[in-house]
Amino acid sequence: MDPSRISLRPYNLSDVDDFLLWASDDRVTRYLRWDTITSREEALAYLEMVAIPHPWRRSICLDDRSIGYISIKPESGDDRCRAHIGYAVAAEYWGHGMATLALKMAVSKVFDEIPDLVRLHALVELENKASQRVLEKVGFVKEGLLRKYGFCKGEIRDMFVYSFLSTDKLL
Repeated sequence: MDPSRISLRPYNLSDVDDFLLWASDDRVTRYLRWDTITSREEALAYLEMVAIPHPWRRSICLDDRSIGYISIKPESGDDRCRAHIGYAVAAEYWGHGMATLALKMAVSKVFDEIPDLVRLHALVELENKASQRVLEKVGFVKEGLLRKYGFCKGEIRDMFVYSFLSTDKLL
């Protein structure tokens, strides 16, 4: 895959059909906190009310068509030094390095774009080995296991916590 074909950009309502292609796939949304999106109307509402107004949510694009997302949610007040990062890529692009490349792109920008940010952290379910590999390939450090930490799809689950600091180097 030619890396120049991958970009990150804010969402537009015109992304609805591309977004729906991967957001309607249970394999992609399995580990996400939000449910699989099942209709064009639901996809439009999600883009309009969640994705577009989000402080740092970007569409991962292949030739400017949405194939996934990266979301960085900064905390506020005294906790503004840290942010949670999450991401997903359409199943047809799994194993092609798209998530790794997009994550590297996001990490290389976000510390400059959010001045108080010092730490990014990601929570990953134990079973989600592919996401663990992506984070490790980017340079995130596995800090430990958080037992019964995250609520997702009706269950409280164990999660690994990974971090990347502003002083860390991308791999």
